[in-house]
Amino acid sequence: MPKRSYGQYCGLARALDVVGSRWSLLIVRELLVGPARYGELLAGLPGIATNLLASRLKELEEVGVVERTLDPGSNGVAYVLTPWGRELRETVGSLVRWSTPLMISGPQSDTFQGRWLVVALDALLRDRRSKKPMTIGLSADDAVVAVHADKTGMRVEICGDEQPATVFHGEPAIVLGLAAGMLTVEQAMAAGGTVRGREADLSAVLGSG
Repeated sequence: MPKRSYGQYCGLARALDVVGSRWSLLIVRELLVGPARYGELLAGLPGIATNLLASRLKELEEVGVVERTLDPGSNGVAYVLTPWGRELRETVGSLVRWSTPLMISGPQSDTFQGRWLVVALDALLRDRRSKKPMTIGLSADDAVVAVHADKTGMRVEICGDEQPATVFHGEPAIVLGLAAGMLTVEQAMAAGGTVRGREADLSAVLGSG
């Protein structure tokens, strides 16, 4: 049991005992994208104090949501979600979908990082299908996120050096509005988005529910 507890025999209360602290679910968001070193987590969580990040990671480790692993690239330590921690994907996705009315106003003065699109698009596109396998890219800020679509569903990941032939780039609110089905491809382009490649590929993936 975490040190601070609601003291209620209720599934929601006990879940909040574990991940209800400030920043905890945002740490989970970062790790849903993939393993991350401490410095990468710090960079992906603008506004968090380094001592608070260390405290939250320790708490999440102690309850079995996060664990440490060897980072092959640096031989240092990286943080990953445990299998139980990865089960939070659906919880986080539900909150992303629930937040749609809160996102309509755009970022205003809020910060935004392109890698956050991975979790958002995974949640917003989960029910989309494509009759034939294809991959498109969606980009806002400095990241291109690949959306792999087929008849079984969608898979979303950060692009490596090789990008899809078709990539839509726009402001964060436009990209998210497109993924949420609030904008058509034509409306997104009229709002300032641009397409490199085939517009028809975007419509084939994003226009199918």
